[in-house]
Amino acid sequence: MNALARLGMVSDFPSENQTFAHDTVDQVAVPKDYFVERDGVKFAGTHLLIDLWGAENLDDPALIDVTLRDGAVAAGATILHSHFHHFTPNAGVSGVVVLAESHISIHTWPERGFAAIDIFMCGECDPYKAIPFLRAAFTPGDVQVSEQRRGLTS
Repeated sequence: MNALARLGMVSDFPSENQTFAHDTVDQVAVPKDYFVERDGVKFAGTHLLIDLWGAENLDDPALIDVTLRDGAVAAGATILHSHFHHFTPNAGVSGVVVLAESHISIHTWPERGFAAIDIFMCGECDPYKAIPFLRAAFTPGDVQVSEQRRGLTS
């Protein structure tokens, strides 16, 4: 992580949401399938594209890190690590929280009060549970959310 630290802010505090990478059937490890079935459709995961408008605190990498991490844990995801780059004091932040179940990424434009956030989570995680954390930390005037189901199989 030290090499990444020179590039920006790195946080290395994995969560413990996921403790097993497999299920056990009759004492035999069975690889866990992270695809999920909802409404008769099987797919890899839910990808939310979230636009925040009229938002605040978009130039604070530490707050962004905590907010995205708290949202990930609430969604049931397993945090592997995160990395954020602050372009200059009072300017935008770009970064990612890497999850065992995929990622949360953010790009901010504080001068416009705008943030573009991607939340992709596979399996049983619920990325919608992260949205209240975004609302609380950034107090946007408008939140636009679109959903894609990734990896459709049926």
